[in-house]
Formats: sequence, structure tokens, C-alpha cells
Amino acid sequence: MVIVQPIVIYPPGGDGGRRVRAADRFLGMAYGVLDIVEFLRLAGLENVDDDWVRQSDRIEWRGGGPDVWTR
Repeated sequence: MVIVQPIVIYPPGGDGGRRVRAADRFLGMAYGVLDIVEFLRLAGLENVDDDWVRQSDRIEWRGGGPDVWTR
């Protein structure tokens, strides 16, 4: 699967995990930026790294940006 848009990172849950979705597909629960990197790579995005995740305009961060992992 090649991701087009949108990639949504939801607000942190009670355990600090954030749901990661690409379009209508749930990719997993992330507990840090590196988890998001791995989910996106597995979903078909190549050359993704933590800087790309932090700066990309293809990612919609809900409930805080890439440094927010607790409620």
C-alpha cells in the first residue's frame, strides 16, 4: 500500500500511545516517533525518518505535535 493522504496521529491515550491512521487504514499504536516511522515504512513510504515525521505537512497531529506523548 502506498500512502497518499492523510496521515493522522491522534491524541495520546491513557497509556501514552497514539493511534496512527493513513487514509482509512489503522497502522498501529505509536509510543514514540520511531514507531510512526516504522509504521509508515511498512505501509509503503520509503525514505521516511524521524525528521520527516516531525516536519512533514502530510501528517496531521491531533492533540499535540511529535513531542507530546502523555495526556
